[in-house]
Amino acid sequence: MTTLELFLRALTLQAGYNSALVAVGAGLLGIAGGGAGAFVFLRKRALVSDAVTHATLPGVAIAFIVMVLLGGDGRWLPGLILGSAASAAIGLMGVEWITARTRLGEDAAIGAILSVFFGLGIVLLTVIQTMEGGKQAGLDTFLLGSTAGMLIGEAVLIAAAGAVAVGLVAILRRPMTLVAFDPDYAATLGINVRRTDLAMMGLALVVTVIGLKVVGLILIVALLIIPPVAARFWTERVDRLILIAAGIGGVSGFTGAALSAAARDMPTGPIIVLVAFALFALSLAFSPRRGVLASAIRHRRFQHRVHLRQGLLAMARGEAIYDRLTLRILRRRGLMRGDGVMTRTGRGAAGRAQLDETRWATARRLRADDPVLERYDGLTPIDQVLTPDQVAHLDSLLPKPEAT
Repeated sequence: MTTLELFLRALTLQAGYNSALVAVGAGLLGIAGGGAGAFVFLRKRALVSDAVTHATLPGVAIAFIVMVLLGGDGRWLPGLILGSAASAAIGLMGVEWITARTRLGEDAAIGAILSVFFGLGIVLLTVIQTMEGGKQAGLDTFLLGSTAGMLIGEAVLIAAAGAVAVGLVAILRRPMTLVAFDPDYAATLGINVRRTDLAMMGLALVVTVIGLKVVGLILIVALLIIPPVAARFWTERVDRLILIAAGIGGVSGFTGAALSAAARDMPTGPIIVLVAFALFALSLAFSPRRGVLASAIRHRRFQHRVHLRQGLLAMARGEAIYDRLTLRILRRRGLMRGDGVMTRTGRGAAGRAQLDETRWATARRLRADDPVLERYDGLTPIDQVLTPDQVAHLDSLLPKPEAT
């Protein structure tokens, strides 16, 4: 069976119960990551989530050591998740405490917590390697994620926790939105801004700890940030941003897990992140409002409008036109013949452009302080800015053509 066939089977949940459960769990994780990450992104606290993810490593290592010392299986996923959650919570509170109690900025606090906790985690992993059975612990998979050999119970736990995180995003959506945009106004409504901020980062923490096994602590921050950044290209509304980010995250998680199941030598976490980045790249290129292609098209249309307007004014004044693009636009629109002579349609259009320019000059002279006239861009016809009565008044002030 080819890789493509395996991928299609995994994508349609026909590659086995365990693969299907992992894909569903990764999809729910992506939805939760995109939804929670939307608020982190809007609150401009992406680096805090990065510190939280790196702060999970010593918790994973300490939980493993404690479970082994108690005679249990150090690789028990719920215990590792609890340890990582406790460690990440301490790291988050450390960032909050340093920011609130010292003169250091949030970026300095994040750098300190991120580097110290991650360094401590690496040291503890080295210690674990000296323990009996430590070399087979497999804790290195928490760095980049791995679903190979994942037990069904672990997959169920990840899927259930992802569903809970999705529910929490839906419940806390309104206060987190208010705090993300205007914390002062949220405070006047009785919302505790600090608790809401902690809840926001707590959701990021939940996504982080449940995503350790699938994506890994180094890459989980990408699942929190890339989906809302990609969603921002498609909408201006918060509710739609959250839904689109959750959708992008869900598609990334589900599709990445399916690709990992089809190509068994490929790590799950990096593939999920690459799928998310591919969706981001598509959004960057093709979104109708903010995409690169749409911006290029708008720029080209604006450029053509400028050349058309200047060409019409030049024809009305009897000036020679040398710009090739202007000549090409005038000829393409049937305003000028190939020999450079205006057509009847061109003469009419040139006369209207000259009249419009004269109207604008008169309006600016008579109403210099009118803010409406500030919208003039040199291209927009005056009847699209002023009312018909105002245009008629301007026409009555223009000099009348002499009778022949």
